[in-house]
Amino acid sequence: MIVERTIDPDQVGFDPHRLARIDRHFARYVTDGRLAGWQIVVTRGGEVAHASCHGMRDVEAGAAVEPDTLWRIYSMTKPVTSVAAMMLWEEGRFQLTDPISRWLPEFADVRVYDKGSLLKPYTVPAVEPIRVWHLLTHTAGLTYGFLQNSVVDGLYRAAGHDLYPPAGIDLAAACETWARLPLLFQPGTGWGYGVATDVLGRLVEVVSGQSLDDFFADRILGPLGLTDTRWWVDEADVHRLAALYVPSPADGRAVRHDGLGALGRTPPSLLSGGGGLVSSAADYHRFTQLLLRGGELDGVRLLGPRTVRFMTRNHLPGGNDLASFDPAGFAETTFEGVGFGLGFAVVQDPVPSRVPSSVGEYYWGGAASTAFWIDPQEDVTALLFTQLLPSSTHPLRPQLRQLVYSALVD
Repeated sequence: MIVERTIDPDQVGFDPHRLARIDRHFARYVTDGRLAGWQIVVTRGGEVAHASCHGMRDVEAGAAVEPDTLWRIYSMTKPVTSVAAMMLWEEGRFQLTDPISRWLPEFADVRVYDKGSLLKPYTVPAVEPIRVWHLLTHTAGLTYGFLQNSVVDGLYRAAGHDLYPPAGIDLAAACETWARLPLLFQPGTGWGYGVATDVLGRLVEVVSGQSLDDFFADRILGPLGLTDTRWWVDEADVHRLAALYVPSPADGRAVRHDGLGALGRTPPSLLSGGGGLVSSAADYHRFTQLLLRGGELDGVRLLGPRTVRFMTRNHLPGGNDLASFDPAGFAETTFEGVGFGLGFAVVQDPVPSRVPSSVGEYYWGGAASTAFWIDPQEDVTALLFTQLLPSSTHPLRPQLRQLVYSALVD
């Protein structure tokens, strides 16, 4: 399955000449070697107004980006896991205020980092349990080892949890480890990017009685016809998988990284609800359309419309933006004027970040520079796929917003 343009842009309020700027602009990244290749999809009113590919999915093999190219979407897995959890919530299986220790008892007596060094950290008891909504909003105090920004993420690395977990460990065992490590802050008092959505995936497993891959297949991927979305790429489709690249320290050109890239070609021992999926533009396009349409697509309803609206409101305490929490380390978003819902960043005010968008727009991205956003106010979605780690290397996301919104002229 591929995604192609389905309507003339001017029929849905886009100036086609202005939309053409998108391809010209991002082609420069390929010409000068900063990106190997990319794929972009822009829709309005459920119709594809712009769909383009450029460059190579595998430079060394001489293979071009094709409409059916497979991409490691990393943290764009998080919204899928959040939808899975909220499907169970709609069934009354838990409340958002429930402590997660009800299902994951290893998190019953978590402690919080207070002071000290990596060798001698001093911790205090958590005064508030980690609740389900803390996982969905990244306010649980969990972190990532690869951030390298605090004593706590240093403790994660010391336990073997860096960019990837130790070989052979599964999700249940990882949660046991994370529960023994201190939190960055008292639950609900801060915002920190980390393994919260992986823990949420484990919660989905325990509550549903299914492994995360089976739940995704039975309840989300199968019903929506997302045939390209999977946890790893087998030999039959490996030719479609884009190679993974990192910027050269010498000149910034994209350099192949097979060490990490190879992990997308083998079955994972840990099903990461926070970053484990591979997908295609066509599949993720259908996922965004499901959300834009209030949880229903082509007669398949996964969520109620009021649930989707609830998920895409700002749930941060006090209605604050992320900048108010002074978050440490990297995340797949700017912080100024941006809140966080149940699985998505949510725009409160586009002015502080100096990037055009609409109030109520929600979005996220992945570590290899993939991104999506959904704008209910303008009835617009946009998708960007490439394979460059880390996503902070180039300002691809704000530039795509500039080009898309400046092409919207009705």
